[in-house]
Amino acid sequence: MSVKLAIDIGGTFTDVVLEPADGSRVTTKLLTTQSHPGEAVLEGINEVMLRSDTSPGDVNLIIHGTTLATNALIQRSGATTALLTTAGHRDALEMAHEDRFEQYDINIDRPRPLVPRYLRLPVHERMDRDGNVLIALDDKSVEATLPVLDAHEVESVAIGYLHAFVNDEHEQRTAELLQTARPDLSITLASEVCPEIREFERLSTACANAYVRPLMSRYLERLSGELIELGYACPFLLMTSGGGLTTLETATRFPIRLVESGPAGGAILAQQVAREAGLERVLSFDMGGTTAKLCLIDDYEPLMSRSFEVDRVYRFKKGSGLPVRIPVIEMVEIGAGGGSIASIDKLGRIQVGPESAGSEPGPAAYGRDGKRPAVTDADVHLGRIVAETFAGGALQLDTQASSKAITNDICRPLKLEPDLGAFGISEVVDENMAAAARTHAAEFGMDLGQRDMVAFGGAAPLHAARLGEKLGVRRIVVPTEAGVGSAVGFLLAPVAYEVVRSRRQKLSALQPDIINGLFGDMHEEALAVVQQGSDASDLIESRQAYMRYIGQGHEIAVTLPVENFSKNHAAIFLRAFEAAYRHLYGRTIDGIDVEVLSWTLTISAPTRKVTRETANPVKETAPSPTDSQSFFDPTVAARVDAPVYLRDQLRAGNQIKGPALITEDQTTTVVTSSYEATIDGRGYIVLTHREANSNE
Repeated sequence: MSVKLAIDIGGTFTDVVLEPADGSRVTTKLLTTQSHPGEAVLEGINEVMLRSDTSPGDVNLIIHGTTLATNALIQRSGATTALLTTAGHRDALEMAHEDRFEQYDINIDRPRPLVPRYLRLPVHERMDRDGNVLIALDDKSVEATLPVLDAHEVESVAIGYLHAFVNDEHEQRTAELLQTARPDLSITLASEVCPEIREFERLSTACANAYVRPLMSRYLERLSGELIELGYACPFLLMTSGGGLTTLETATRFPIRLVESGPAGGAILAQQVAREAGLERVLSFDMGGTTAKLCLIDDYEPLMSRSFEVDRVYRFKKGSGLPVRIPVIEMVEIGAGGGSIASIDKLGRIQVGPESAGSEPGPAAYGRDGKRPAVTDADVHLGRIVAETFAGGALQLDTQASSKAITNDICRPLKLEPDLGAFGISEVVDENMAAAARTHAAEFGMDLGQRDMVAFGGAAPLHAARLGEKLGVRRIVVPTEAGVGSAVGFLLAPVAYEVVRSRRQKLSALQPDIINGLFGDMHEEALAVVQQGSDASDLIESRQAYMRYIGQGHEIAVTLPVENFSKNHAAIFLRAFEAAYRHLYGRTIDGIDVEVLSWTLTISAPTRKVTRETANPVKETAPSPTDSQSFFDPTVAARVDAPVYLRDQLRAGNQIKGPALITEDQTTTVVTSSYEATIDGRGYIVLTHREANSNE
């Protein structure tokens, strides 16, 4: 066993988890330092090292995930960025798909491009779809962009030419010219960050990568240097949006792959919990200080995607955000966290989020001059949080400030009692999350009522029971170290890297030599990354093709065998495509040829093996509570006296009837009067609805 450190930076809190050689874990949660997030990271590392009596030289691996790239995109706080693109195509970013994602809104708001039009600069060059040069690159048109870059103090440039994903000769030559003329310029090539068909998505991804690259490179290089100075000479790996780990070098080149790194760690934790408990259909619920993330996990595998939208203008509307083509765990993310601010809209309704108080100043309860009520303030007022154990006692909560903020901004305008004002905030945020979960499940034709929920993150256990009641889930599982769940998920993730290439191939005229050469190059690229972060000899390779009937607008993922292909594989590919197509749509189409647009290859180190719990512990009443607290129970919509239990004093088999509070350093699990809690054989809290118990 090795000693590992996992670090997760969120918009409000920074979580640090140390896993010593014996497999135990030491955790801490600190407020994120916005000026330099690395300050909270180093402080948290120092704390867990002291508590575990571990020295820097003992640590074998550091794993890091962060929302810094996401926040930079949403807050538009990245670098001044320019786009060099094929003459005549500078408006592709703004034209997008030329569709209306909200058909009946005459004042529709569209996502604002990261690069304004005056910095989208045309370059004379052109290739056809097969990569043949139609117009040679005009070096002078590249040089003509330099005065514009200088005048606007451009720090980062994205280069994206038409069909360069097939032949990147012009993009590479342009990068050489720019690098020679302006050595300090950060340069992103669309043919490297997103070598796929579809111009708009490719340019959008390249611009997003260029936009966050200077910020992320400076942060990662600075933090890496600080860790080395402190004696941490071990590998430093980054969590990716697709659920794998990658190297520091790759992360600094392609920071866009880190956009959903924190939520991906949470999904991996939920996947592990599902395997351990034998839960085949799970809703992963991760609620932190800034956002809530919901993910569907079937047969112990989360849904995967090759596209993601950042900063949606319309919360649940596909197409209203900035598209990014990267490997990502499919989930829905909304501005509903502990720091989400509550207000009254023009119609006199309570609104919650997406604006967040973050860590500076944070909710009013943090005592850092926050004046506006947040979800955490409602939780504090309703008695859901045990102030003495909040954040391990490192942060003293100001309960009076919470009540005052709620009274001033919510209760007085609506003429409500403080309890009802706080309950209104809580109900709105819970219903927002329930609506997001229903919409997400409906997109995939799935039923939430037949699922179990895995809840983690600092705020999720506070809201899981009420959310579960709204969604009708069967059971709710709160794993150990739930408050730092995403960081724990980092420790479970394998080193992995995915490579994609677009090469159109008709199955009726398959060219196996081209495909084998393509996969050979992709294998070498992925292997070079994985071997930097893992010395495992039993690496796993998987291949997929994105296929469609000719004439269709979108393709589906089809798993391919890992071997050299011949012409005979056309029939194998067709059978695999028809099986996948029939599974999705219930039928196939006769008489139409099938084509492949893109090919992907993933190499990963093996994941940590887990064994499922085989025996149920003897059920018994929990020990006497350590305290009691006035708690507003949503089931009866009134205050009750709830016993308070310390989680580390509970043992397998202990049963607790709601209402009750089970508290630990990083979170509190709320057991409403509709639920019963049981501690299972792994120390997980399992909430079961009383109606479900009576039916069983």
